[in-house]
This record gives sequence, structure tokens and C-alpha cells, in this order.
Amino acid sequence: MLTDTLREALARAQDQVNSLVLGKAREVRLAFVAMLAGGHVLIEDLPGLGKTTLAHALAATMGLGFQRVQFTSDLLPADVLGVSVYDAATRRFQFHPGPVFTHVLLADEINRAPPRTQSALLEAMAEHQVTVDGTTHPLPDPFFVIATQNPVDLSGTFPLPDSQLDRFLLRFSLGYPSPESERALLTGADRRELIARARPALDADTLRALRGAVAQVYASDALVGYVQALLARSRHHPGLRVGLSPRAGLALLRAARAHALLLGRDHVLPEDVQALFVPVAGHRLVPEAEAGPAENLARAVLQAVPVD
Repeated sequence: MLTDTLREALARAQDQVNSLVLGKAREVRLAFVAMLAGGHVLIEDLPGLGKTTLAHALAATMGLGFQRVQFTSDLLPADVLGVSVYDAATRRFQFHPGPVFTHVLLADEINRAPPRTQSALLEAMAEHQVTVDGTTHPLPDPFFVIATQNPVDLSGTFPLPDSQLDRFLLRFSLGYPSPESERALLTGADRRELIARARPALDADTLRALRGAVAQVYASDALVGYVQALLARSRHHPGLRVGLSPRAGLALLRAARAHALLLGRDHVLPEDVQALFVPVAGHRLVPEAEAGPAENLARAVLQAVPVD
């Protein structure tokens, strides 16, 4: 369970991000779930709704190294990973790390880049390392990717392949702010200035300690059985062509443990699983043609499985 020091630091961190990203307490909590669970986040929404602000606010609050890559149609994998350059003085190739060598990487508008460039992040996100010219280079610890993408029906986008989507622990949208939050944004200080003045509430060592605490959160046999029932239902639910894999089940349990920890509990409840099922499962399910959005089918799966 969390010590008082860790609990207070985590509460301060959440409060600070919520003060910078107004009216999005649920989405901020989801971002913290991903960070504590050691996963990555995909935010899909229209431009201008605060996706980049959330990424900057998280990085400033964590006190971690931050890099932003603007994905475009002409971006190459080497622009993300780095490149080996021949050094005439030493007569050897010298590796020059790319922006992926950071703690928090913002992959902005990731689906504007072609699949070859998107795939440059696969090894980094799954293994926390990159391989260039046959040499493996470890990434900093912790390593956290926040990717944003425009809706796929906008021009100039390339749909993310299923293998890339599966690397993200959670996918969610921010949506338009409430009228009260929008008024505060319009009349308040510039978000960039506020983020620049923000002081770190956590650091790398504290985040690693929090991730260790997440692993100790208890999940009962009954809770694991509930998760397994959700997985089984997804594989036979009407309208779904591809259900959830065992890896998706592990991701759901890991996220549920982090969610319980954020709420101050040392054990997982079905409510934790239910709060996270759609963000975890929605981008991993493959619906049949004309079956509707995968998120709606994920909600249907959740409703179809009772809690014993």
C-alpha cells in the first residue's frame, strides 16, 4: 500500500494537472492510470481540444524529460529513433539518438505519418528499447508515450494498424469542455504560461515507486474470473469479428490495479474494471462490417457479463 508521502505526492500531481486541463477529471485520471500501470495513451479527437496541453501538463508535473514529434506524411523512422553517422576521426559510425530517447514522448497526430514511420515506435513501446543497425539501445526509465490522432475521416490520415493500436494501454477522447470550463479557459491565463510555471510534483524515482505499489494491489480470484468472462464474451459477441486476447486481459488487470491505487484502495473491485473496460478494449476489438463503432460494442459486452 502507498506510504503517506507517496499518497500526498500523487494527490498533488493529479490536482496540478486538473488545474491545467480544466474540466477533464476523468480523462486526467485515465492518463495517470496509464502512467502508473506502465502503459501508453492514445488520445483521439479533433484539433484544438487540449490533447497537447494534457501531454505538456503531465510532463511538467512529473518533472521528466519531454520531447514532442510532430508526425507528418514525410517523417522518416530515423527522425524518431535516431541515425548512425560516420565519424571520419574515429572511422566508426556514431549513433545520434532521436527524440524517442526521453521519458515522455508526445507523438502528435501520429496517424498523419505513413505506416512505416508509425511502426518505428513498435519496439520502443513494447520493449522500451530501439534497435538501429543491429545495435539495441535501451530507453530511459520510465518511458511513456502519449500519442494523439485526428479522427480517421479527416483528410491526410493513415489508420493505425491493429499491431500499433495494441501497444496502447488506453484510448480515449477529451471532447469539448463544459461551458464553465470553456469560460475559465477564455478568461484565464494562457495554458502554456501556466505549464511553464508549473513545478514538478513527482520525479522518476517516485513514479517507479508508485508503479511498484500498483503491482502489489490485490486482485481476487473472483475478480480475475470476471475479467476472464469479459474476454470470453468478447470473442463470441454478435457484431464482433475479433475479440480480446489474453494480453488485453493482462492490460485490463494492470490498469484496474492502477485505478484502485489512485482511489486509495489496496484491492481491485469490479467497478475498477468497469470504469476502464471501454478505454482498454475499444481499440482492440474489431467489429464486423456495419456493426457500428467498437466502443459501443465494448459497452454491450460489459453490460452482457454479470458480476457474480
